[in-house]
Amino acid sequence: MSEARIDEAMARLEIALARIDAARAANPPAAPSNDSAESGDGANSPRIMALVNAHEKLREEVAETLTELDTVIAELEE
Repeated sequence: MSEARIDEAMARLEIALARIDAARAANPPAAPSNDSAESGDGANSPRIMALVNAHEKLREEVAETLTELDTVIAELEE
């Protein structure tokens, strides 16, 4: 795989991640359901935070993996 193709793939991934972030920002969390509103415990908030944290962790792992992959490919092309 050439360096140009790797750069193109990385650019497409960055664009996709930006689109995901934009979609998340454009669609705020839904209002609490009647069950959590009645109980007053805000049950959705911890779940949403857990999902956001998992998303960020996955983004970091993907970025690290892509960096490692780029390094391996560069070494193979030498």
